[in-house]
Amino acid sequence: MSLDKLKQTINELIKGNIPIQTVWVTVSEVDWEERTMTAVGIDDEVEFFDVLLGLGSVDLKPKIGSDCLIGIIENQSTSSFILTANELEEIDVVVEECQLNINKGFLLKKENETLAKLMSDLLKEIQKMKFTTNTGSTILLVNKPQFLEIENRFKDFLKTD
Repeated sequence: MSLDKLKQTINELIKGNIPIQTVWVTVSEVDWEERTMTAVGIDDEVEFFDVLLGLGSVDLKPKIGSDCLIGIIENQSTSSFILTANELEEIDVVVEECQLNINKGFLLKKENETLAKLMSDLLKEIQKMKFTTNTGSTILLVNKPQFLEIENRFKDFLKTD
């Protein structure tokens, strides 16, 4: 099923025109590039292929071996998508030109700018600051080591891509 057809079907689901079934499954394989997974039903061991990891704006990457709840449209296993998972490796949210990605750190991006790059640039400029006093300009930022420590903390916390 194409993404456009699936979105149209989801809209019909919301209106209550199409029945949806939910099934608990265990993840056996994840293809993050294609945004699909393969899973096996917990109760009946039925295998589900090409389960969508999202509908284009919020994608969930479940951990292999984790339990997930999937939705099946019109009782057709070829029209299934993830609803939730008990263990995730990554979450990717895209809203127009903005992106939030969580995976061993945080990526907050708007168009070509990231929060990590902005913070790094700000801290570098703070470390270059000089002030004119009544005896001339300052030549040394006394608390530069603290700014370097803060910069490293941001690098550990935020991702650049």
